[in-house]
Amino acid sequence: MRRVVVTGIGIVSPLGLGADHNWAALTSGKSGLRKIRTFDASDLPSQIAGEVPLAGEADAGAGSLDINAYIDPKEQKKMDRFIHYGYVAAVDAVEDSGWKPEGEEERCRTGVLIGSGIGGLVNIQNTTVTMQEKGPRRISPFFIPSSLINLISGNVSIKYKFKGPNHAVVTACATGSHALGDAARLIMLDDADVMVAGGAEAAICRIGVGGFAACRALSTGFNDAPEKASRPFDKDRDGFVIGEGAGCVVLEEYEHARKRGAKIYAELTGYGMSGDAHHVTSPADDGDGGYRAMKAALRRAAINPEDIDYINAHGTSTPLGDDIELTAIKRLFGGNTKNISISSTKSAIGHLLGAAGAVEAIYSIKALQTGVIPPTLNLEDPSDVAALGNGQFLDLVPLKAKERNIKTALSNSFGFGGTNACLIFKAAP
Repeated sequence: MRRVVVTGIGIVSPLGLGADHNWAALTSGKSGLRKIRTFDASDLPSQIAGEVPLAGEADAGAGSLDINAYIDPKEQKKMDRFIHYGYVAAVDAVEDSGWKPEGEEERCRTGVLIGSGIGGLVNIQNTTVTMQEKGPRRISPFFIPSSLINLISGNVSIKYKFKGPNHAVVTACATGSHALGDAARLIMLDDADVMVAGGAEAAICRIGVGGFAACRALSTGFNDAPEKASRPFDKDRDGFVIGEGAGCVVLEEYEHARKRGAKIYAELTGYGMSGDAHHVTSPADDGDGGYRAMKAALRRAAINPEDIDYINAHGTSTPLGDDIELTAIKRLFGGNTKNISISSTKSAIGHLLGAAGAVEAIYSIKALQTGVIPPTLNLEDPSDVAALGNGQFLDLVPLKAKERNIKTALSNSFGFGGTNACLIFKAAP
């Protein structure tokens, strides 16, 4: 199999725009969670979210996203918000990579694979209201293409004239990780030399928040303290906080990247998948699906459990899910679990659904690059499952980032329907 490396990264998250800005905010313990502003959520059980800070907002601050700098206002109207975010992250990743195909063959060997868990939910909601109130003639001719999940990949390929594989992944909250893993395999199998891969989501709207609240997935006990609501592995956790944004990377065949003198962030060495075959929203109590996905990723990377230094956990802050993930980790890593640092960056940005895996993969890459482990915010009283006995606990990096020289990182993503994806990154060769 051909080797695959990461040569470009781009992020849009509740902490703002850009990988460097995100990393500085994340490792300093900042939170991107706040009261919902884009609509009236006062009648909803959960009234908080991780919204992307936009230029022009009263307190947007540094790192706020100016979509006009990326997409002409007229063209913006032809795209749902999730496409805006995915497009921006992809453009930043491509520009960061410095990859500019010079001929038809190079364009045909460059592809795009960007997915979303839900897609154009905001547009679907608003168009439904328009049709009910004003009739079908008022529906925009761009409604369908602005809502389709594969249109992020489509728009990015059109912008750069990338004519290789043009694909999208839809696997709920595992989407971002599956997108990176599937894109890497296209390169490994020689179907492409370069792939732009990632995930995007923008489901913070009345129907999105109302829907997740209806299935009792969201935090409802911290509406007056948004920054404290996402608390993975803590005994007081009561559900996840919905977030939005996008993460994209440029994946490249190692020799291809080396020959052009590309900057290499890390190598993607492992990719594991599994299905729970258990329940539409809940994982099996013993975490068997996550266990098998992590085990498959280790096998593909040809490494042993003791080779993992850091795990960016799925850790959504749900009462059941967090304990089940830790159970799976302890089962797979055994006695070596005490030597692994584990953190959930969802504590700072919430759960970005289909974008989560890609954003968290980038955070894992930055941890490899910088030697800093991002913290699990709000972890004040660890769950009993975090105990190792003899008064020892798993290293869940509570409250503050920590310095640690790591060589190999694993990133977990688990989604509704029992779909699981795990990625392993190694320090840059």
